[in-house]
Amino acid sequence: MEVQVVQDLEQLPSEARGGVVSVGNFDGVHRGHQAILAALAQMAQRLQGPAVVFTFHPPPAQVLRPQQAPQLLCWPQRKVQLLAQHGAQVVILYPTSEQLLRLSPEEFFSQVVLQRLEAQGMVQGSNFRFGRERQGDVALLEQLCQESHLELEVVDQVRVRGLVVSSSLIRRLIAQGQMETAAQCLGRLHRIRGQVVEGQKRGQPLGFPTANLAQVPVLLPAEGVYAGRGFVGRECYAAAVHIGPNPTFDDPQPKVEVHLIGFSGSLYGQTLEVEIGRRLREVQKFSSSDQLRQQLTEDVEHAKQWFSAQSLTLPSGDS
Repeated sequence: MEVQVVQDLEQLPSEARGGVVSVGNFDGVHRGHQAILAALAQMAQRLQGPAVVFTFHPPPAQVLRPQQAPQLLCWPQRKVQLLAQHGAQVVILYPTSEQLLRLSPEEFFSQVVLQRLEAQGMVQGSNFRFGRERQGDVALLEQLCQESHLELEVVDQVRVRGLVVSSSLIRRLIAQGQMETAAQCLGRLHRIRGQVVEGQKRGQPLGFPTANLAQVPVLLPAEGVYAGRGFVGRECYAAAVHIGPNPTFDDPQPKVEVHLIGFSGSLYGQTLEVEIGRRLREVQKFSSSDQLRQQLTEDVEHAKQWFSAQSLTLPSGDS
């Protein structure tokens, strides 16, 4: 069954009602979220209703505190794709409004969960908060579900290397360039996307042409050079990714430059998606073009080796 995406509860299709519901941001659809989605799909099958995820776009923090809101781990279409991959049959991408955020926990439960969605059951993580100023917690939700004869399953938090998996932990790891630990928490590699724009074309004469990405809507890793892989149509290429300024050319402007190993052709104007893997090194200043070329040759070799190893073990997240 193909996932149904709904943005207006006034026009909720009948097949989206009477199911099992999970509410949350689900940013990154990480391993903690995946545990919730597995339980959601299981309960929905048992109660013979749809597995429904009620999520928000934009996230509430972007409405309440736009200056302090954290950067996203995935863009909306990617989030829907991942939610569906892990068992969601209906995804409600609800437009976050001040009106919604003013609802008390009891009002949200009554108006959305009961009246609109006609839920039979709910599945939430143990740290779930809901309603105005996040006043509602799991204890209140248990009470509301009991009073309304809704089944509720509370899913324990998932740990990786002793750390509780959360979107904020993953953001911190990515911001520090710890991409392999971030990938363990996500259950896959962190993926970015951007529009390919014209750059300075400095890589071409060095033998390493790059695609320059602009308008990247998700969190970028710490500055550095990374092994990764890029997706062009149905093809997947090993990639060496440079994130940050170009001190060799006295260019302080941070950039995202992707060298797709073995790719030839123009990508200008296209959207390119890239998964970021191991951090190979920091951004460095080189004294000559020859020194830079030698380092880029090593970077590409390391990226190829990483790609060969990962291709055998780690799915792209699209299978």
